[in-house]
Amino acid sequence: MKKTISGIRGIFGEDLRLKDVLEFASNFSTLIQSKKCVIGNDTRPSGNMIKETAKAALMKNGIDVFDLGMVPTPVVFREARKYGSGLIISSSHNPIEWNGMKFIIDGRGINEKELPYIVEHQENSLSSIGSEFEISSSYIDDAEKILGNVSNQPEIVIDIGGGAADTIAPALLKRIGCKVTTINEKLQNSSRGPDPTTDNLTDLCDASKKNRLGFAFDLDGDRLVVVKDGKKQIPDVTLGLGVAKSLELGYKKFVLSIDTSIAVEKFIKEKGGNVQRSKVGEANVIDLMLKTNAQAGGEGSSGGFILPEFNYCREGILTSGLIASMLDSSNFDEILRYMESYSQIRDKTSVDSTLHDKVIENLQSKFEKEFSETSTLDGIKGIIDDDSWVLIRKSNTEDIIRVSGESKSLDICKKIVEDGIKLVNESYEEVR
Repeated sequence: MKKTISGIRGIFGEDLRLKDVLEFASNFSTLIQSKKCVIGNDTRPSGNMIKETAKAALMKNGIDVFDLGMVPTPVVFREARKYGSGLIISSSHNPIEWNGMKFIIDGRGINEKELPYIVEHQENSLSSIGSEFEISSSYIDDAEKILGNVSNQPEIVIDIGGGAADTIAPALLKRIGCKVTTINEKLQNSSRGPDPTTDNLTDLCDASKKNRLGFAFDLDGDRLVVVKDGKKQIPDVTLGLGVAKSLELGYKKFVLSIDTSIAVEKFIKEKGGNVQRSKVGEANVIDLMLKTNAQAGGEGSSGGFILPEFNYCREGILTSGLIASMLDSSNFDEILRYMESYSQIRDKTSVDSTLHDKVIENLQSKFEKEFSETSTLDGIKGIIDDDSWVLIRKSNTEDIIRVSGESKSLDICKKIVEDGIKLVNESYEEVR
């Protein structure tokens, strides 16, 4: 089981059991000042069972629960702004046998200071019993006010991936004027995995050859991958397109995660904007956004664009509309050409999570000798030159260490990542 600011995640029935759900939901109730919590789940088979258990724990502690049903994560985040807190039953892009819980306070994910209150036992003195309500969301109406109407009725194909985006994404894109076709609507018949950033998206690539754009979502609808002219784009392109739209709207202050493509940062600076870098992770990006009053940003690795004025989370649904709205603008082609001039590779190698910190610590002295500039903001990052870098960091959700690299040359990028994985494996053997 993983317990991080990204939420609780585990294989349901093995290391995530209903008794754990009861404990974590009960602990979470001690953080809910409003005494109100919205809740929703994605399409995982265990979702309803976990949700009903969590609802019972919350109501036992005096929390009124507002059930949205099966909805994407961004919908729960949006509604949590009104009610004060939210709980999402999902493990995002993890394999289908996994499930988990994402916690929302004041419209944002929990931070490092709040995490211990959820994972460590808390005594709750509330004596009243909360009530349960079924509610609907104003998400589509709210998003339409941000997006307006698109021109030329672009033809869009959406790969639902069997996830919760099916309830919202097609309806929103149709509302703003797109012609929409959907594939892989149902989980049991989906031809692809839950994570569009790693799946080949073969069906979507084939279908999008006849359409202007293709969009692929993960199971809870916060990750978005773009397919253009039958070609899958790297997840950083999703963020790059969102950033280009933000610049078009006049926004200048951005936060990007440390593993986001240097191309996005350079594009922002060339357009007169400024960038600050955060640790990887949606909650870390948002935390820095709040501290710096940033207007937009996100993390490229998860295809996650964030627009704080609308939602404090990765916004796959809204971003699909933002991208559709700029399809015929010069900024759309400009950012694609700009990002195609860089090559980025993200890989991973298996490392027991109990040894993650020792492996990273062991690598630090090696990096300091090899690279003229290093950063320990998140893991260890070595700056090779103005256009090239390598980042080695532990995963918050799996027993792996992630190795990312970027360069203007694909061959150099491959070598950077290969060397990085070799260093991690050598370090792992040394500390075992």
